[in-house]
Amino acid sequence: MRAFVVTRSGAGDVQDVAPPTPAEGQVVVDIARAGVCGTDVGIFHSAHRSHQARLGHEWCGTISELGDGVDPAWLGQRVTGDTMLGCGRCRRCQDGRHYVCEERYEIGVRRGWPGAFAEKLLVPATALHRLPDAVTDEMGALVEPGGNAYRAVEASGAATGLRILVLGPGTIGLLCTAFALAAGSEVHVLGLTESSLALARKLGAHGAWTRDQLPDLPWDGVINATDDASMPQFALDVVEPGRRVVFIGSAHAPSPVDARSFMGKSVTAVGILGGSHGLAPTIAAYESGVVNPLPLVSTTVGLGELDDVLARRIPPLSSGTKVLVDPTR
Repeated sequence: MRAFVVTRSGAGDVQDVAPPTPAEGQVVVDIARAGVCGTDVGIFHSAHRSHQARLGHEWCGTISELGDGVDPAWLGQRVTGDTMLGCGRCRRCQDGRHYVCEERYEIGVRRGWPGAFAEKLLVPATALHRLPDAVTDEMGALVEPGGNAYRAVEASGAATGLRILVLGPGTIGLLCTAFALAAGSEVHVLGLTESSLALARKLGAHGAWTRDQLPDLPWDGVINATDDASMPQFALDVVEPGRRVVFIGSAHAPSPVDARSFMGKSVTAVGILGGSHGLAPTIAAYESGVVNPLPLVSTTVGLGELDDVLARRIPPLSSGTKVLVDPTR
């Protein structure tokens, strides 16, 4: 089959590789769409992690092969799935925290599990989620980032009558905006430039601001979806006492915060890693239409264009937009 393989830091190409063979409890998925994430870009450029990497952890497709012990009803089903594959044996896995299992694989990210920038993907059946007809392939590839956003918004306490500030109008920040709006909150987004905020306004944000424009309002929840190391402390500075801050963005450098900010304001802070427990609610939200991720999709490319996308030679059309991959092209 054809797959995109990172050959060295900052370079890759499409290669013919052996197709996966499902072991007991596993399935093979024919990939319909896969999303390009900032994590993919980071690994692509990493000198330590990139060599022979097979990227892609946001995906959907149709099951074409079953391993022993898999329910035959899965064959032919349109699915997406969990990126986080725990060992299934440890205490964390046993109580539902498989996404922080020390021995976990992460599809296309961690411990060499080949990713979805390929014609076919190997997945444990336990990680699968069926996609209803109303959830298109484009939507299906956005379930994984949507699951992350759903968890962040849930952790923020977003609800009718509360005001939420989302830091960063990237893909996750915009999906957080959409889920917080669906929860009934008044939602504002902070970005670096006016142009970066256009899509936030299109999604219906009540306010979209640069730092010098941000109004002095009581923020009941603040979600940091940036890679700026100064933003965690900023979130703590502006959140209302007794309310919540959520950290889902990851900076490239340490993000120092003053612990007295937590105590003095009685703030609850939550970190989010992975969308595992948010996948099913995201699929339901997409199916019902209360959240529509399609405005985030800027373009769809083939495997042969991935090198240029990951190297940022083909940029997204605007901030927050998503590039999808169609491996059949």
